[in-house]
Amino acid sequence: MPGPGPRRILAGGAAGLVVWGVAALLSPEDGPGRHLAAAVLCALGAVAVAHLRAPPEQPAPKTDARAVPPDRGGRSGGEAVGAEAAEGTGPPVEGPPLLREFARLETERVARQVAELASPAVECPGENHDWLLSLTRAAEQSVRATSTSVDLGFWNSEPAGRYLDAQHEAITDRGVPVRRLFLVEHAAQLDDALLRLCEEQELLRIDVRVVVLPELPPHLARGTTFDGVVFDEEVSYETVRDLREVNARTRIDARPDHVRSRTRRFEELWEAGMGLRELEGRVDDEENGTWMTG
Repeated sequence: MPGPGPRRILAGGAAGLVVWGVAALLSPEDGPGRHLAAAVLCALGAVAVAHLRAPPEQPAPKTDARAVPPDRGGRSGGEAVGAEAAEGTGPPVEGPPLLREFARLETERVARQVAELASPAVECPGENHDWLLSLTRAAEQSVRATSTSVDLGFWNSEPAGRYLDAQHEAITDRGVPVRRLFLVEHAAQLDDALLRLCEEQELLRIDVRVVVLPELPPHLARGTTFDGVVFDEEVSYETVRDLREVNARTRIDARPDHVRSRTRRFEELWEAGMGLRELEGRVDDEENGTWMTG
């Protein structure tokens, strides 16, 4: 498309031709020379008027080479880059070969996990603390957490601190009730360390109860136990142990029947558990050797 200058010249030339034709029709006796002169003067005048009336040209805006425009699908720059990264078609990562390979592998891993999360149940190797934190931050209604004696050492770790912070934020910022049920294998585990752990979590406004599994009544002892958390009665986060009692896999399960079963089991054990005040007395009895079963 021609710029504003050529357009003005073309418009002036058109005006000159019109004047030439009109002059030839109305005054044929003047001769072609005077007709041409009149046409040229008219054309120059048209160009001059167009130039004077035109607004000043604005310089083209500078573009940031780092900016990413929307793609053809209408996605914003950030969305397009994220989609391209997941598809492996995004801009290359700058840096040494190891960093580029790391970025590629991480992109593939995240894209694969996102695709797997479309199914009702998904697993990953090891204990996935990122899933645990994300689900805690996404919860809007309730958090029901079960921790067995295998997990007691977890509470002294760095991920545990971030997890408790996320739960405290859920309670204080979003009003989400959080309950934690500790399941212990033996009454001898009712000690000062467990009591302090429960007290620390109570200070974070987490409701805590403790169950000694061998002391459960028969109708509850026959049920299953698991390490995990039920979020909003919609998603169950669970860790799966191997023969060495090590958390070997993490599972997220959103099948309604499975989540209902986990929620019901939690409520049964919660009703059978002892609160903090009862736990304090029980710890004293265990240390003094005065506790007697009925």
